Amino acid sequence: MSSTMSDSLVIARRNLIRMTRIPEMVLFGLIQPVMFVILFTYVFGGSMKIGTTTDPDVYKNFLMAGIFAQTVTFATAGAGAGIADDMHKGLIDRFRSLPMARGAVLTGRTVADLVQTALTLLVLAIVALLVGWRPGYAEPTNFAKILGGFGLLLLLGYAFTWIGALIGLSVRTPEAATSGGLIWLFPVTFISSAFVDTSQMTPWLRHVADWNPFSATVQACRRLFGDPGVSQSGAWPMQHAVWASLIYSVLIIAVFRTLAVRKYRRAEG
Repeated sequence: MSSTMSDSLVIARRNLIRMTRIPEMVLFGLIQPVMFVILFTYVFGGSMKIGTTTDPDVYKNFLMAGIFAQTVTFATAGAGAGIADDMHKGLIDRFRSLPMARGAVLTGRTVADLVQTALTLLVLAIVALLVGWRPGYAEPTNFAKILGGFGLLLLLGYAFTWIGALIGLSVRTPEAATSGGLIWLFPVTFISSAFVDTSQMTPWLRHVADWNPFSATVQACRRLFGDPGVSQSGAWPMQHAVWASLIYSVLIIAVFRTLAVRKYRRAEG
C-alpha cells in the first residue's frame, strides 16, 4: 500500500508539472465553466420557473450548484483524453517497464485531474459570487456546510474521472476519448435537477432525474449551500441527498477503478 501511494504521487506530480508547462490546458478548462455561468445566468434567468416564481435572482442561486456539478463531471473528458494520449505516444509502455505498482499510473492521473478540478471549482465559485450567487439565499447555512458541499462535488468529480480513465484505455486516439467522454455526459447532466425544477418534468422523466447520481449531488449541495429550489420529491436520493451523493460516488469509484485497472493489466499482457 505504501509503495502504491508513493508511486501514485510520483505520477500525479508528473501530470501536474505537465499542466504547468502547457498553461492553455488549464486556461481553456477555466473558460468553459465561466461561460456556462454567465450564459445560463443572463440568458435563462427570468424565464425559468423555480417553484412558483420566475425571479432571476432565485434562478441564479438555484443554478450554481448545477453548474458546479457539471464542471467537475466534465473533467471526465480530459482524464480520458490524457490517458489515451499517453497510450498513443507510448508513454504507458515506458511506465510498464518500470518497477512500479500497476494501478499507480491511473491513480496518479486521476489525482492530478482532481487538483486541476479543485482549481477550476475555486475560480468558478469566485465568478459565481461576482454574478450574484449568495450561499444562504434561501436557508441559513455556515462555512462548514459550504465546505462540505464542495467536498461532495470534488468526490463526484474524482469518481467520474475513473469513468474517463476506463474510456481512455478503451479507445485508440485522444480524439475518440474526448468524444466518448462527453457524449454520455449530456443526458446525465441535463436529465437531472441541475438546470430545471424536476417538478416541471413529465412523471417518467422526473423519476429518472430523481434517481440520477448527478441529481443527488446537486440536491445535496443546494441543501448545504442554502440555495433555493431544493426538490420536494419523495424519492430516497432526494430525501437523503448527502448520503445518496456519498454512496453513489463511492460505488462509482469502486466499480470503475476496478474495471480501469483490470483493463490496464489486460492491455499490458
